[in-house]
Amino acid sequence: MSGRTSFSGALPSSLSTAVDAARDRLDRGRVAILLLGLVAAVVSVLVATRVFPYHSLNHDEGVYLQQAEMLLSGRLFLRPPVDGPFHPWFFVVSEQGLYSKYQPVPAAVFALGRVLGGYPLALAGISAGVVAGTAALARELFDWRVGAVAGVLVLASPLFLIHAGVYLPYAATAAFELCFAVAYLRGERTGSRRMAAVAGGAIATAFFARPYTAVLFATPFILHALVTLLRSGAWRTPFADVTAEQRALFGRRLATAGLGIVGVLAALAYNLALTGEPLVFPYQAFAPEDGIGFGHREILGHEENYTLELGIESNRRVLTQLFTDWVAMGVVGVALAAAGVVAAAASAIRGRLRDAGDRASTALVGRRAVVAGTFVSIAAGNVAFWGNFNILGALGVEDDGLIHSLGPYYHYDMLVPTAVFGAVAAVWAADWLGSTAAPRLPERATAERVAAAAIVVAAGVAAPVAAGAAERPLEHNAEISGELAAAYEPFEDEGGLSMGNAAIGGNQTEEKTLTFLPPVYGPWLNHPFQAVRNDPDFDGPSLYAIGDYDELDVAAANPDHELRRYVIRGAWNPVDGEDVTAELRPVERVSGESVRLDAAVGVPETAESVSIRAGGDGGETYAAGNASGGSLELTLTVDEATATLAGEGIREPGTFDVEDRDELHVTVFVSTGPSTGFSYQLVFPVDTGGEEVRALSATRERCPVPDRCVPAGLGPSPPGQFANTTVEAVPGE
Repeated sequence: MSGRTSFSGALPSSLSTAVDAARDRLDRGRVAILLLGLVAAVVSVLVATRVFPYHSLNHDEGVYLQQAEMLLSGRLFLRPPVDGPFHPWFFVVSEQGLYSKYQPVPAAVFALGRVLGGYPLALAGISAGVVAGTAALARELFDWRVGAVAGVLVLASPLFLIHAGVYLPYAATAAFELCFAVAYLRGERTGSRRMAAVAGGAIATAFFARPYTAVLFATPFILHALVTLLRSGAWRTPFADVTAEQRALFGRRLATAGLGIVGVLAALAYNLALTGEPLVFPYQAFAPEDGIGFGHREILGHEENYTLELGIESNRRVLTQLFTDWVAMGVVGVALAAAGVVAAAASAIRGRLRDAGDRASTALVGRRAVVAGTFVSIAAGNVAFWGNFNILGALGVEDDGLIHSLGPYYHYDMLVPTAVFGAVAAVWAADWLGSTAAPRLPERATAERVAAAAIVVAAGVAAPVAAGAAERPLEHNAEISGELAAAYEPFEDEGGLSMGNAAIGGNQTEEKTLTFLPPVYGPWLNHPFQAVRNDPDFDGPSLYAIGDYDELDVAAANPDHELRRYVIRGAWNPVDGEDVTAELRPVERVSGESVRLDAAVGVPETAESVSIRAGGDGGETYAAGNASGGSLELTLTVDEATATLAGEGIREPGTFDVEDRDELHVTVFVSTGPSTGFSYQLVFPVDTGGEEVRALSATRERCPVPDRCVPAGLGPSPPGQFANTTVEAVPGE
């Protein structure tokens, strides 16, 4: 006993004090918040790696990740070795180099995840922040039970689940906004200037990330700050003697506004560094008419007269989808949120009647009204943004547009008040049931225990509803990823993709490669091929360039890289349920006094005639070919000024002029009837302007109809249809 008595001296006492302090801080509310945040982080990593291993249909992900890699390299601009073929999607051309049209804060958050071990860690932290922040906000306004239920409702929302796994800015911005909201409201409750300063820093960061989004979320808080400042008389602080309470309020407003202005100044400074004008944001430099407001709107040839009527109709459709498909339990969850708003309003009215003149009660009602006000500010403000029209796709086509796969992401912030007030209704109903049922039950069945049991039972009933709502978008995006897997299979086979959304795009061998990618959507990298990206310094083991565009210059700028072309068969439409077939084909460099393309193309027995056209920018020639024999062999020989088409099966060979830099096309049309036939397309770039003629291997396609071609030799072909080519230097005489 004496030993135990001596052991309970100073050290156990200090430990006991520490344990008591930890217990005081880690009450049930904080434990719930921590556990919910942990669950959200785990869910995020699973969604990112299992549902979106190749990223989503929104190609902005590649923009943000490219920008993150630039920040990790300490640069704001890309300076590729050749202008044009290395241009990433949504990057702006300037004298200083290429820069992203997006603000750098989301990319910086993703970059932090990479530093800590991998990009998915950033998504995990963001998701934990959104769920824990919502729970903390609800706890601040109501109690820990409302906070816990609110966190669960966000966690169960399909919009949250989808964006927990994608590298887009909406969840990251919401996390900063939630930090702002919790800190601001806690500062109001406790009178803490430090919390007010945290609020200012958080909303400054959110503004730097997405200015308009942050303004819409913060508008009710700004109104609250101004009204309380004016009504209390605290605004007189710099000019007159005021009470300590007024001085403290003024100090909190000054801390929040002062640090909030830092975000504005940072954004303007960033604009100045990139666009040269503090009031011109990068997205405006990219597309001057892509912005907030009504009238003519345009980006990359897509234009619309965005009227108020169109804005209202677009947002009506977006909000309908949000509240039916993308919040927890769909319309059931929305009904809960509506009931929660009514319950909170009724409670406020009863409180004012009961506690007239109670300033603390009145202040709490005002803070709750601020959060409810975000319903209005976000919904109304988004009417002025034509992006909500764009994500719907064609308004007359069901399930069209990115909203079908990724939800109404411009309204992501509305998950917060929906979850908070949905939780209010759930807890209020449980409390009502507990107070009603407890007197009729055994003595141990207190109202609190009945309410807790009701919440647990309700959660069990609601879980299948929530799971059903989340199942469709998760399965839909998983199916899309399955189609993308087929497209990226050639890179996977050589170890060129790093799973888990880490730095993607390098190969696992010592060989340096340069891959020409097809311009599926125009002259852009990472659109659509987001999962293969260049290092910011363009010195990695794998490089990617746009094919059919200055290929010779790209090859010359990278003499140590093995060249290949990525070819794909099938329409690039990952939502159509049909996989594509892809292949990496080696590309040879040749140079000499002249170069020669040798080709053999299949001519089926049903062929009636064969015609050939060969040409480029300098001229062209025509010839007829032999329609028998099963194969037509031809050559195209290029010297310093001309190209000559010849071959054993070609009647009357022809010659045409060639420009110093040219892309030569050989089209072989095989007629199989009066109005039927198919063709072969052979294309190879040549440079005759130097001391030697330079060329690369030709692309070869088979065209069942003139405007629809597939890579020859990739996938099944009709009997007798093939195209084989080689290119080689021809030694001088």
